[in-house]
This record gives sequence, structure tokens and C-alpha cells, in this order.
Amino acid sequence: MIQTNYSEAKKMLVAVDCIVFGFDQDRKLKLLLVNRDREPHKGKWSLMGGFVDPENETEATANEVLRKFTGLDEIYMEQLRAFTEVGRDTDTERVISIAYFALINIAEHDKKISKEFGAEWFPVGEIPPLIFDHDVMVKEAKRRLKVRAMTKPIGFKLLPKKFTIPQLKSLYDLILETDLDKRNFSRRILDMGVLRKLDEKEKHFSKKGAFYYEFDDDKYNELLERGFNFVIK
Repeated sequence: MIQTNYSEAKKMLVAVDCIVFGFDQDRKLKLLLVNRDREPHKGKWSLMGGFVDPENETEATANEVLRKFTGLDEIYMEQLRAFTEVGRDTDTERVISIAYFALINIAEHDKKISKEFGAEWFPVGEIPPLIFDHDVMVKEAKRRLKVRAMTKPIGFKLLPKKFTIPQLKSLYDLILETDLDKRNFSRRILDMGVLRKLDEKEKHFSKKGAFYYEFDDDKYNELLERGFNFVIK
């Protein structure tokens, strides 16, 4: 029986970094960043993250990081990829990071907790310089979000429970970095049959107002079983 001895193998640290997107009442897609409180790069902006305990899984660690900085559980989260470049972290140790991107409703997160850790929301078009390779992580997360938003209803994870069609269009315009045709978008999203219209209007952006809708999870799952495809173009 051959026994493998790993005692001579060099050790590396494993970390997780979380790219957290949110959508606020001003109809801006934002990113949650943390002002770093330690060296190296103390005082600069960073993604939120942490090291993985040997007894823990990377996904569980990412959930713990999100809970710590936002106060929220059951957040939509998806693994992006591993960042393994040599020298990517300027500390003395070699660090491999598993990046995740997450989507939250800004109104639901705990502002006191975020403030305690020096976290702030930045519009995705106004992100300050980030430490290490975090800017690369953000760029790839934006690309993944765009792909997912066109084929899955994950955009609704960024919205409050009730929302308007104009609000939904603004969100998809920002994610897809385009200006979708208003009529075509409205017709397409309503024809899918996955929204529930409410007897209530939002009148902050116009006197006439716009009806509120809710995303119908049960209807969406029912349609999925029939071979339904969620496609935004």
C-alpha cells in the first residue's frame, strides 16, 4: 500500500471575496465596498472577505462574510471563480481566493452593521481604486451578472418585493449596459406571465404613477416545468 506524505508540500492560504450588488431607490446599481482598517493598504477600498477555516467550506465562509457585513441571511449568491495568480495578495503568504457575487435589496440590509465595518455603497460606474486584484473580480462579476440576468430572473433579487415596470427596466438597463426599448421590454416581461399586478401605484416619479407588481415564484416554477425560458434581449 502506497502512502502519500504531504509534510513537504508548501502550504497556501484560502480566502473568499464577495462582490455584493444592490439596487437603490434612486435607480442606481451599486457595489458594497469596505474601507480597509489594516495593513497592507490600510484606508483603501476593498471587497469584503475572509480566510477559510480548515473545518469550513468556502460557500459557508462566504455566507458568514455576507451575514457579518449586511446582517442578512439567505442571500442570492453564486461562485464566480478561483483567483490563483502568484503575488495577487501583497501579504507575505500565498493566498488563493474563491470569489462569489451576491445580490441584495439595499433597503433590507442592516445599515448599522455596514457602518460599523466601514462599508459603503458605490454606483458601479464610480468605483474607487481597489486593492489587490479586486477590480478584476468586480469586472468578471459584472460580466457574469449580465449573462445571468438575460437568462434567469435573478434581477428580481435586487428589487423590493413590490416594484414597477419602469423600475424593473431601469435595473435591466444598468445590468445590460444598454437602453432597452420601453414598449418591447414591458410587453416581453408581462407576456411571460411571471408578474402579479397589485392594486397600488407608485407616484414618486410621475403624477400618473405606475402600478406595482410582484414576482410570482410559484408561477415561474410552474412554467419552468413546462420548458419555459426566461429571456431578456
